[in-house]
Amino acid sequence: MTKSADFRSRFEMTIPVVLAPMGGGPSTPELTAAVSNAGGLGSLAAAYSSPERIQQDIGRIRELTKRPFIVNLFSPLPQLPATGPTEAVAEFLRPYHELLGLKPPELPQRPAEDFDQQLEAVANARPPAVSFTFGLLPPKAMERLKSQDTYLIGTATTVEEAKQLEQAGVDAVVAQGSEAGAHRGTFAVEAEEALIGTVALVPQVADAIKIPVIASGGIMDGRGIVAALALGATAVQMGTAFLACKEAGTNAAYREALLKAREDQTTLTRAFSGKMARGLRNEYIERWNAARLSHLPYPWQNAFTQPMRRAAAQAKQSSLLSLWAGQGIRMLRETTAEKLMADLNSEMKQALQEVNEQLQRI
Repeated sequence: MTKSADFRSRFEMTIPVVLAPMGGGPSTPELTAAVSNAGGLGSLAAAYSSPERIQQDIGRIRELTKRPFIVNLFSPLPQLPATGPTEAVAEFLRPYHELLGLKPPELPQRPAEDFDQQLEAVANARPPAVSFTFGLLPPKAMERLKSQDTYLIGTATTVEEAKQLEQAGVDAVVAQGSEAGAHRGTFAVEAEEALIGTVALVPQVADAIKIPVIASGGIMDGRGIVAALALGATAVQMGTAFLACKEAGTNAAYREALLKAREDQTTLTRAFSGKMARGLRNEYIERWNAARLSHLPYPWQNAFTQPMRRAAAQAKQSSLLSLWAGQGIRMLRETTAEKLMADLNSEMKQALQEVNEQLQRI
């Protein structure tokens, strides 16, 4: 059995689509289960969740599906102090807080959930697979999950990162192209040095490592899936394509902005979280760029802007939201996860047929 067939067989996949973990709202147990039930491999974004929430969400997934799924965490980063222009960033955020009826901006005492506690909750729940991004997992975390036969999937944006992940013992690598929405998974170099497109990145990673490669970035339909498989991928990871699904937790203002967006409206920014991410340009990003401020290190910048983003979602103010999206945004469909998966499957078959017909004419 080939590594691709082994991967799909292990996770009972009839369609080679992995749901990308989309933190901050879009990821729900309902969406995760729907993708798995439709023949793909659903993912739950848990990096922003408390241990209690992780347990609840995994329990809910298991109520909705008997099929395999993934739980996603962020690799723990060194806890840097909130150095930088804290007062200047607070002053920049102040008018937005006033507009939304919030108290003046202030840094929280703890900018992120405790990774060790999150890992304990995940390990106790024993999901079939765990994926992670922003680097390598600590050796003890790897050992803990491996001892339970948990399948581990890391994220790479360069060939070197993919090699490091393979050497660390992961079972598969997501090759994240520069077209991908949301945060970059870069960890071996500066993010600006790892903006390699999916078409260029996937075959180079596939040639460099022996474990399965999952292609990610800009893939929105069956044609993109077929192209990724031809480049050496075992499966694809799709996030933006599912943002407008009925089961997604994408808020109303975010959905409306996505459905109106064009492929030339995404940009890379650190304005919301301090870590480079791709999303739709809006008022907040434009004003941040004009102010020429330095951001606080991640996750402090993320924690600083979180109250504004949460309130903006409730007020349907898309101009102040982190509207994460990939460059394939114009192909977004408003549908259910089940219907989207069925359409992707049909499109793959149609694309393969068309390619075969063209090859026969050569």
